Amino acid sequence: MGLEKLTITPLPPSQLAAVKVRFNPNSYSITKPVSWRPPDPPPGATVAAGCPAPPNYRDLDAPPIVFGGGGARTLNLQLFFDVTEGGPDADVRTETNKIVALTRIERTQAQPPVCRITWGKEAPGNMDFPFDGVVSNLTQNFVLFHAGGQPVRANLTVVFNEYIKPVKNKQETDPDLTTYLVKRSDTLSAIATALYGDPAQWRTIAAANDIDDPRRLQIGTRLTIPKST
Repeated sequence: MGLEKLTITPLPPSQLAAVKVRFNPNSYSITKPVSWRPPDPPPGATVAAGCPAPPNYRDLDAPPIVFGGGGARTLNLQLFFDVTEGGPDADVRTETNKIVALTRIERTQAQPPVCRITWGKEAPGNMDFPFDGVVSNLTQNFVLFHAGGQPVRANLTVVFNEYIKPVKNKQETDPDLTTYLVKRSDTLSAIATALYGDPAQWRTIAAANDIDDPRRLQIGTRLTIPKST
């Protein structure tokens, strides 16, 4: 079995090709901010100037806090590119420009593409890969050059901000929701028959997963299966 390569796939309607890196990163990091804040003052608690009076928490070791919402995850990738074995005309920018293209507006959608980053098997609980996000920052560091000046080695830092679809995210947090892992020879109508007892419910699954072509299902994709309507 060959070594699994980290792959960055622009999602439709993007027309860019997937980028499979030649050298896997030695490390990656994922940051997830979670907001907590002091509670609102009780109704009517005001001072003379009309401003809310700060609550008194001197009898506690720390003031209470309330949940203020979750922030988008950030994936930080350190990527290495090297074409030193490509001969005197080799230029590493032929490879790094594939990453640069992910930062540029596409005519098909008037924005840079949303990408899916995959690396091997799906992580338990989908805590890292696959990761859907957009490039929010790109730093290119060229470190080795031919005599003619063209770079042949580069280190890239690519930062992806998590991209979610609100409706789908709410479905995923619904306790009545389930998921299904696509296997070889699966079809939406067969999945609908197995889970709903009605092949016509394939449209429900397609809508929940933004599937435009129900005849093309990627093996290993985890489908959202909403409650039957």
